[in-house]
Amino acid sequence: MHRDQSPLRARSTPRHLPSLLLDLDQMLDEFTRQPLQAEFRFDAEMPAVITVEFLAERGPSLIWRIGRELLYRGLTSMSGCADVRMWPTLPGERPSSWLLLESQEVEALFELPTEPLAEWLEASYRITSAEAEMDGLDWDGFLLRLLDAPAAPPE
Repeated sequence: MHRDQSPLRARSTPRHLPSLLLDLDQMLDEFTRQPLQAEFRFDAEMPAVITVEFLAERGPSLIWRIGRELLYRGLTSMSGCADVRMWPTLPGERPSSWLLLESQEVEALFELPTEPLAEWLEASYRITSAEAEMDGLDWDGFLLRLLDAPAAPPE
């Protein structure tokens, strides 16, 4: 080994995670399933939020932004409340989870495979840990916008 070479090299963590395309089922009623695909996207600039695009065979796709932690916890236990909830299905042939999305106009229940989603989410946490996902946020600007207060002049 050359003396400039260290056996322990720091690897740079990639900042990009390819999107995940999942085959899932939408439950139209208790007995009727409609297969469809959903694309899960992670943005290292907004790591706490996963963009999920439900790709319709006909018509426009539907985009939801869902908390990464909600998705991750929903793989193993009940997670979320109100508009977005996720929980594991009963044990069966393939591990899966239910994802329930609600709005004033519609309610949609999806069954998604657990394993590929778990692996993909774990890869996102290797890029940005749960502890670091809020680091780059401008809390002062957020609170000013929330309170609709005039912005303070820069120092």
